[in-house]
Amino acid sequence: MDVVVGDDGLERCWWGASTPDYARYHDSEWGFGVTDDNRLFEKVCLEGFQAGLSWLTILRKRENFRAAFAGFDPTLVAEFKESDVERLLADAGIVRHAGKIRSTINNAGRAIELIDEYGSLAAYFWPHADPGSAPPETIPATTPASTSLSKELKRRGWSFVGPTTIYAFMQAMGLVNDHLAGCHVREDAERSRLSARKRVLD
Repeated sequence: MDVVVGDDGLERCWWGASTPDYARYHDSEWGFGVTDDNRLFEKVCLEGFQAGLSWLTILRKRENFRAAFAGFDPTLVAEFKESDVERLLADAGIVRHAGKIRSTINNAGRAIELIDEYGSLAAYFWPHADPGSAPPETIPATTPASTSLSKELKRRGWSFVGPTTIYAFMQAMGLVNDHLAGCHVREDAERSRLSARKRVLD
């Protein structure tokens, strides 16, 4: 686990330099603070779809997923019927897994419940954010925070939200900053996520 120098001379977390798709995602999205409810819902769902696959597979299909799932607007996805499940199972542009498709529809309903209770998904998720952290020396698969959040989501009826899935969600949405020391976007990501946390919690 280290930073590597890309062809452009910039230092990145090792995984962020492995492909151009990952480099773009690493430099502009991963670890930056997200407060938009549709994007938060999208990421929980896509991390669920990623289980057993690589994130690169999902990333390259993301626009197809967005088209298939109404931009991950939970109010729209919650209305999907069995005919939509059949439509999605026939869509070669996404991962055609019946359990994960039905999970996304179920989770849309559960997301609406959180929005009704907390005002937004951001207001629910961001209190679980790290208030500030030093660069990681190791990157775990789960943390006590992700385990606790996973347990709470499951209690509320969400599915495909295990501790590993939720920690990946937290990393990507900026609830933690796992960019390594020396990574050229670490400080930008930290400023972004702390600003997002402040906007939601203040």
